[in-house]
Amino acid sequence: MQVLQIHAGPAALRLLRERRLVPEDVAVIPGAAGGPKGLVLGPLDRYLFGQWLAGSSHTVHLLGASIGAWRLATACLADPVDGFRQLTESYVNQRYHHEPGRAPKAAHVSAIFGGELDRLLGASVAQILAHPRYRLHVFTSRGRHLLGRQGSLRTPLGYLGAYATNALSRKAMGGWLERVIFSDPREPLPLQVQDFRTRIVGLDAQNFRASLLASCSIPFWLDAVHDIPGAPRGAYWDGGITDYHLHLDYASMRGGNRDGVELPRGIVLYPHFQPNMVPGWLDKALRHRHRATAMLDNVVVISPHPQWIATLPNGKLPDRTDLQRHGADVEGRARVWRLAVAESERLAETFANWLDGRTDLPLQPLR
Repeated sequence: MQVLQIHAGPAALRLLRERRLVPEDVAVIPGAAGGPKGLVLGPLDRYLFGQWLAGSSHTVHLLGASIGAWRLATACLADPVDGFRQLTESYVNQRYHHEPGRAPKAAHVSAIFGGELDRLLGASVAQILAHPRYRLHVFTSRGRHLLGRQGSLRTPLGYLGAYATNALSRKAMGGWLERVIFSDPREPLPLQVQDFRTRIVGLDAQNFRASLLASCSIPFWLDAVHDIPGAPRGAYWDGGITDYHLHLDYASMRGGNRDGVELPRGIVLYPHFQPNMVPGWLDKALRHRHRATAMLDNVVVISPHPQWIATLPNGKLPDRTDLQRHGADVEGRARVWRLAVAESERLAETFANWLDGRTDLPLQPLR
């Protein structure tokens, strides 16, 4: 049974066919939205940030949306291994009060989730923002026009408008929603973000919590976060709405110059739960937008192999349908998710063995 698969853009594929990756190759690590699916990446995260990258001294930019932003903020802790374990336990054990047969209220979910962010990261904000090597960039989606404020009528109407315009053109959706990146001010993003309407705001202690909560605020499941300090006024939602899998222009990255020598632009190492990258959440049904593009030239995606996924409970990754499947049986759902996380230790072991040359994995082009 194959456990892990590796897909890469043309430039990254050429490098991998010449030699193994070394930590210094990696310039960017994205973290996708996707809710519970991200749980299976926990062991990979612990290995990458706790061991493999820990011994290097170069700067790495961490780009995250939704649970990906939470994961990559955790990577900036002094003890990321323990941080990732706590993140997993927090996510697995999530409980929300609600009436039988009805979804929990968004305000309640936001309060519980915000409390968990405070508990796990609140005391470490200064440490995260001052990490000597990692530069965190948190992706959010800011509503425009009808979506400029949350409302019982304007929000569903606004998202209906966003859905319709996105079906015609992803760029046209910028009339309803714009990408706002809360970005480490010490170094700019190393790539261009001109593919979609975008604003960049400095990430600091005053907006860290609000931006991270906003990045995880799924419309209708959580409340929007309004008027984040230092950013344009408005309602901010999940970063996955505009950037579900962060299909960005990584090919625009520049390597810089050191002592008169041009440096390579670096590899984008992408631990992901699937091999393809869906641009925005509203693109999930538009399969023609799931294909690889020239923007992914230097991207390496490591993801679970379908053969391994088939061995998990219900033959799939954890996802939000499990919340409905198990209903009030919170312990049953948590047990299934813990089993998937335990099995995903094999993903980290396989990747470590490949990096060390102890095993071979087929290298495939991104598709």
